[in-house]
Amino acid sequence: MTRVVIVGAGFAGLSAMEELQGIDADVTLIDKHNFATFQPLLYQVATAGLNPGDVAFPVRTMLRHHKRVTFRQGILSSVDSAANEIGLLDGSRIPYDYLVLALGATTNYFGVPGAQANCDAIYTLDEALAVRNKVFAMFEWAASHGMKDFNLTTVVVGGGATGVEMAGALAELKQRALKTDYPALDPSSARVILIEAQDRLLAAFSPSLSKYALSELQSRGVEVRLNTAVKAVHNNGVELADGELIDSKLMVWGAGVGVDSAVRSLGLAHLKNGRIEVGSDLRVVGANNIFSVGDVAGTTAADGTLLPQLAQPAIQTGKHAAGSIKALINGETTTAFKYKDKGTMATIGRRAAVAELSGGLKLTGSAAWLAWLALHLMTLLGVRNRLSVLLNWSWHYISWGRGPKVILGG
Repeated sequence: MTRVVIVGAGFAGLSAMEELQGIDADVTLIDKHNFATFQPLLYQVATAGLNPGDVAFPVRTMLRHHKRVTFRQGILSSVDSAANEIGLLDGSRIPYDYLVLALGATTNYFGVPGAQANCDAIYTLDEALAVRNKVFAMFEWAASHGMKDFNLTTVVVGGGATGVEMAGALAELKQRALKTDYPALDPSSARVILIEAQDRLLAAFSPSLSKYALSELQSRGVEVRLNTAVKAVHNNGVELADGELIDSKLMVWGAGVGVDSAVRSLGLAHLKNGRIEVGSDLRVVGANNIFSVGDVAGTTAADGTLLPQLAQPAIQTGKHAAGSIKALINGETTTAFKYKDKGTMATIGRRAAVAELSGGLKLTGSAAWLAWLALHLMTLLGVRNRLSVLLNWSWHYISWGRGPKVILGG
């Protein structure tokens, strides 16, 4: 019996799993968590717009209608391509005939001193919850002890989609929270500073959309610093290249994603940036039965540039790799992967977003915001999650400023 092992239950891994349904093979799905996280909405968890359960969906629930798919919780530690088996951190060995590596990505700190130790990221559910707790802990401390020798400044590093979305959500949260629940605090003390090294925000979008995003963020009180490089991050703030130190109790790193350094230890061909090197059909270079997809793969577009580490490339590569495996099982030849750019979106805040769709169509304002809402609702896993998110979004829109501000956990 043919054995297919998929490592990673993100967009790419789940897409591959779905595409493999109906083939004469046993599929094993492995992930370090027993749930799939909808990462595009993690910043809303971090700013109390959504609950943790809204963006997490149990993997085993998805498998109820996939009779030949089994799930195993574990962390990949090694790949033995000669023996056709992988090793997990717990010592287990799992054999395969075809292997799909959909390991995802991690936060990229670009070697900035102190960034990893002192900044908070929002790439996992735990990280998003940590940011959420710190924000409200800051408010509670200031409300209880006063503002002497304390500030509510939050620094967001990175002017891409993650940084823009986070900065906009933080600015609106602080405006609402201080007005409704913390009237003793001065709203002007709750600064949100967005730092970007390039000369404009959202570099992947057209200049006109970048200009719109800048204007909308500034109208919401975000202090945007363009052409500003971060020299180092300390436990008391961010040091800029010109020597200025921005005093801050909370620094969020949204400057980009990369590949976990552990990927290099797997013994597979990889590029200088750490991504696994793949051929045109997404097979790992030098391995006939191993595929790499999603954020961890060095997949290129038609012009030879690396695909961005976003949801659509992950979904499309996962589906194509599964199609290649089906072809190989049936004794057919594989085909080259061709990426279909469906566009990209980023939300800035209430009734403000940007969208650049295939064909050159550009949207801003309420139209882009509604399109963003609809797309994310459609792509969420599970009917309950979709209904819960819709209910939360509707309540936040109607009540505006009266959402839950709870510090979760210990």
